[in-house]
Amino acid sequence: MTLWHNESGHVVPSRPLNFDPIEEARRQWNEHGWRAAADGMALVTSVIRAQQIYLSRIDAELRPIGLTFARFEILTLLSFTRSGSMPMSKIGVRLQVHPTSITSSVDRLEDQNLVRRRAHETDRRTTMVEILPAGRRILKKATAALNDKVFAAPGVSKKETDALFTLLKSLRASEGDFSNALDHPTS
Repeated sequence: MTLWHNESGHVVPSRPLNFDPIEEARRQWNEHGWRAAADGMALVTSVIRAQQIYLSRIDAELRPIGLTFARFEILTLLSFTRSGSMPMSKIGVRLQVHPTSITSSVDRLEDQNLVRRRAHETDRRTTMVEILPAGRRILKKATAALNDKVFAAPGVSKKETDALFTLLKSLRASEGDFSNALDHPTS
């Protein structure tokens, strides 16, 4: 099957299939004696396909602006702080990303003159990342594009959006992503 980008920039098959390939895989799983795993396989595969769809939509909006989703997330996180800065180590924890990935993304943002690194005022071991005015400007443009083209129209109803978020939040909590003890971070 050949893939192409539709008028919205989304990756789609060259011609729509007349069946759901994941549903067919679930049927095959059942037929081959893997009944106990068939529903889970269909769920996991559907989530992975949904991630591909969303990443494609996000990339179509951010690429022309010169950002990736990882860099967008860093700029967004920095913009939410009172000071516009945060220790690099805390960025990785908050975004649940390996420190090497944060370093690489911050390098790229620095090359674009959207953030700068600076020493912490009281702790020499800590490197701060600070969003610059150009970073705020590009973030405003990127956020408007994502809100309009991706986040406001996720492809499912409001009720389904809420249900999916709740289900996935439960999965993330069960995997140790966060504790349900607090609704909001303290710092």
